[in-house]
Amino acid sequence: MIILFDLDGTLIDSTEAILESFHHTFDTHNNPHADDEEIKSWIGYPLDVMFTNLGISDEYVWDFVTTYKEHYREIATQKTVLLASAREAIEEASTFAVLGIVTTKTGRYSKILMEHFGLMEYFDVLIGREDVENPKPHAEPILKALEFLKPHAKEIWMIGDTKLDLISAKNAGVNSLAVLSGYDSYETLKQFTDSIYVDVAQAVKFLKDRQISHR
Repeated sequence: MIILFDLDGTLIDSTEAILESFHHTFDTHNNPHADDEEIKSWIGYPLDVMFTNLGISDEYVWDFVTTYKEHYREIATQKTVLLASAREAIEEASTFAVLGIVTTKTGRYSKILMEHFGLMEYFDVLIGREDVENPKPHAEPILKALEFLKPHAKEIWMIGDTKLDLISAKNAGVNSLAVLSGYDSYETLKQFTDSIYVDVAQAVKFLKDRQISHR
């Protein structure tokens, strides 16, 4: 079995770092601030898409992205936490599956974060925004991870907290599970899957039980 995990809202909570970096960027460019709830509603999308949907014109959007990344890099490890039971879930999953991370965050910063938490060693691949042309909900990030893993597994699963993860999995032809620890509501997730769990630990338990029952 192969299990691919999203990051934000699935394994980690970097909301504080994300919001601070957005407000720092708006200040730096003397731009009116979007409110926190509006910013959070776009988490999971690439930064350029987020800024565009928050009213930044195409002419300036990449300047905003650059400013954001510079600040985020400085504060990410201090203002990001592992979600409850994420460590336990990763350690448990590693006993019966090959693991990967598929995120829309910058891969370089994501690896630093996971190394900071002492968890990167459990993952055979991490695909970030800079590794693909087309981010989630496109299939490319998942297919890129599988290309690296050269899978012979009978079952491949994507675990994520937003519809982007679920749509990406469907587009890539792999199974998916949703968790309620992140940014999309139950009602939104329900439109894309019936397999919804409270958190990643419950999702991993389901997959472990499934693995045992199929032996």
